[in-house]
Amino acid sequence: MSLRRAAVVTCSLLLGLAAPAVPAAASTKAAAAPTRATRLATVKAAKSLNYYPAANGWTAMWTNWNPARIDADLARGAALGATNVRVIVFPQVFGYPTPKAAYAARLATFVSLAAKHGMTVRLTLFDWWDAYADAKGSAAWATALLKPYANDKRVIAVELKNEINPDNAAVIAWAKRLIPAVRAAVPTMPLTLSVDGPTGAPGLAKIKKQLAATPLDYYDFHFYGNSERALSIIRTAQAAVSPAPIVIGEAGLNTRSNTEGEQAAFLARVFRAASAAGVRSVSPWTLNDFAAGAIPRSATAQAPIQYSYGLYRLNGTAKPAAAVVRSAWKGTALPASIVDSSFEAAAGQSPWRPYLPELGQAVRTSTVAHTGKSSIRFTRTGKTAAGSPSQRVAPIAPVGPGQKWKAEVWARGTAATGANQIALSWFDATDKWLGGANSASLPLGTTGWTKLTVTGTAPAGAASLQVHLKSGANTGAVWFDDAVLNPLH
Repeated sequence: MSLRRAAVVTCSLLLGLAAPAVPAAASTKAAAAPTRATRLATVKAAKSLNYYPAANGWTAMWTNWNPARIDADLARGAALGATNVRVIVFPQVFGYPTPKAAYAARLATFVSLAAKHGMTVRLTLFDWWDAYADAKGSAAWATALLKPYANDKRVIAVELKNEINPDNAAVIAWAKRLIPAVRAAVPTMPLTLSVDGPTGAPGLAKIKKQLAATPLDYYDFHFYGNSERALSIIRTAQAAVSPAPIVIGEAGLNTRSNTEGEQAAFLARVFRAASAAGVRSVSPWTLNDFAAGAIPRSATAQAPIQYSYGLYRLNGTAKPAAAVVRSAWKGTALPASIVDSSFEAAAGQSPWRPYLPELGQAVRTSTVAHTGKSSIRFTRTGKTAAGSPSQRVAPIAPVGPGQKWKAEVWARGTAATGANQIALSWFDATDKWLGGANSASLPLGTTGWTKLTVTGTAPAGAASLQVHLKSGANTGAVWFDDAVLNPLH
């Protein structure tokens, strides 16, 4: 993730050469050397982790070198099921245009530590870089750094530039010169460039067209968009570069401006949508939250949210998102708590969000429940032309036109008035509302637990779906519990 972009994301672990350290695998016999095809196959299936140590992000990872910490972190990543780690190497730190032997040795150590835990490495070379006029120097630096890994199966791909700007003529001209130079130095190494979420599919299409004479082996798409329409976004990205493959090299949601429950649901949706689209490699950003001051040259106003994308908190405990990643990488069922259908999740652990909270906001209560210990309650709600206040969530399963969905919830009221319902709402790829369906309303007055049910078919153009638990113009109280949303097959 680019720090320049991080300041505006509100809603992709990074993860001199006189006598460089020689990787252990450099002596691999020629007969066992990887080909570009075998490396690319590994890239497309990689269970990849973006990595930096919690206390030392970006360039500080290399200047404040701590191999023991890296070793422990990579062990944690491997326990989640990671088979690959993405790491960024900075020319301005490693020595330019000639890499320093000490820093080349640190990279060799990192590759060895990853291999110790059964993980290959993807390298990103030119982050925080704008010296595009010096393509010759860039090529010399990249060649010197990569040649020891030319036949090393532990390094499977190289990203030449993180989150490239396809509208920057200088960077495109630089890439056109750099790609053939690196290709000549390490001919079996797959090469890529990445684009960020806001640049999206149009950016991928521009890169492919501009680099047609020096094509990339695959494209790296960083997903920071609306996970509720992840399948539509991913398929659009695929179409932009087809028949070349894509990977999702970064995907994440910060827990500074979102709950940990929303982060977990975000990643669950992206993994499920990628699988449906045939994209096998999704790389969560990032393993750890960052300690204060861990990001060099950052200011509070520049990137405060960048500190909180981790699967693990600073105290080392796992956020719910870690269980999602483990499930995706190990092929096990998602924890039921991810969707919080019975509102039993602790504070901050639920993916449910309010809609029109100024007209009334649901509160979690442990005094009334249909099952378990908790439910949500609305009291004294309003209603306007914009709609009724609600608590809403999107399904984890991908959404597409023509799908039939069924949602149900148990509700009860005390002196309830107005309309208290469960509803479905569909949206297109631009988040435009396409329509919806409502259940019958809970009977007025005081009632026991009553099941409310709604079914509907996603209309043409549907890319996402939300279920809403609504209470409008209600002068009494209504409780909702045990909400279920499933596609009908």
